[in-house]
Amino acid sequence: MFHILVVEDDKNTRELMKAILKANGYLPFLAANGMEALSVIDSNHIDLILTDIMMPVMDGYELTKRLRENNFEVPILMITARQLPEDKHRGFIVGTDDYITKPIDEEEMLLRIKALLRRAKIVCDHQISIGSVVLDYDSLTVRRDDSFVTLPPREFYLMYKLLSCPGKIFTRVQLMDEIWGMDSESTDNTVDVHIHRLRKKFGDYPDFSIETVRGLGYRAVKNV
Repeated sequence: MFHILVVEDDKNTRELMKAILKANGYLPFLAANGMEALSVIDSNHIDLILTDIMMPVMDGYELTKRLRENNFEVPILMITARQLPEDKHRGFIVGTDDYITKPIDEEEMLLRIKALLRRAKIVCDHQISIGSVVLDYDSLTVRRDDSFVTLPPREFYLMYKLLSCPGKIFTRVQLMDEIWGMDSESTDNTVDVHIHRLRKKFGDYPDFSIETVRGLGYRAVKNV
């Protein structure tokens, strides 16, 4: 069961979020401000933090900043009534992972929580499992049943990136910047070449496929 810390100064909102989380299989912890949140984190294992921004004693920005400065990498989802772009920008600068505005859409909040927890598990485990296929980031290997394939680093990173977010479209520029680096002299065609190699090696795997999205880029699709 995942442990989720709700940091919110409004008691009614706090209790509502507690009820929503419990009803969906999470174990909620509560704090009325950032200072209380630090105390809860000190004595409990926390998997994800939902924090308001505007709170007395210590606000959500300061809480997030302190946690990141101390290398506390748990996912943080900021929830706030403030909707100006500069408020969101500040949140991302101090280290939040995602942002949702009030009034809270319950379904959207739960979907964002699920996505953040999934990403956090991938980062922690350094593995992705799709059907019978396991990608191991540390060894650059792709395992399926009893067979192993060790990939060149950039082929592996490209495949890992696509499969870490199934269904998400990545442009060639995004993939180039992240895997080859913004200063690389390689062209967009480099991505196409690596995708072709991956399809040649894993095209007969029924667990997933890599699709071309015409005019945009590529996405991985889970078939299981």
